[in-house]
Amino acid sequence: MSEQQATGEKTVTLKVNGQTLSVTAMADTPLLLILRNDLQLNGPKYGCGLGECGACTVIIDGVAARACVFPLAGAEGRAITTLEGIGSRECLHPVQQAFIDEQAAQCGYCMNGMIMTAKALLDRNPHPTEAQIRNELSANLCRCGTHIEILRAVMRAARHPL
Repeated sequence: MSEQQATGEKTVTLKVNGQTLSVTAMADTPLLLILRNDLQLNGPKYGCGLGECGACTVIIDGVAARACVFPLAGAEGRAITTLEGIGSRECLHPVQQAFIDEQAAQCGYCMNGMIMTAKALLDRNPHPTEAQIRNELSANLCRCGTHIEILRAVMRAARHPL
């Protein structure tokens, strides 16, 4: 019996931000822990650990997903995008720039989830209505109360081609 079999660990190949990587962990390890602890990607945040607040949102195969409840084994071979994969300090993604322009952050803890959810929405619907944006972001929590600025930021990003 191999050491991996004895511990229940599995080696999984992930495609994160365009890079193919292999990680070894328990198959049911939350993807968030792998991203933050093993790959040092700190965009997705640990919030509730239950998939309810949105701070841990990543995009998997074009769909916003809660990394804190997404098992490592389910991510194998799928395209995972984190906040670090959508822009850089030198060249911000239009959604990131819109959040800055609208001053949509106070503490900033929810920003990862808001930005990633907005990006996934705009990728599939470049011109959403205000109601569609509100609906999409409704499951993301912001304790600071910057919801109006966040809404304005997404509407601004929708006016600019992605």
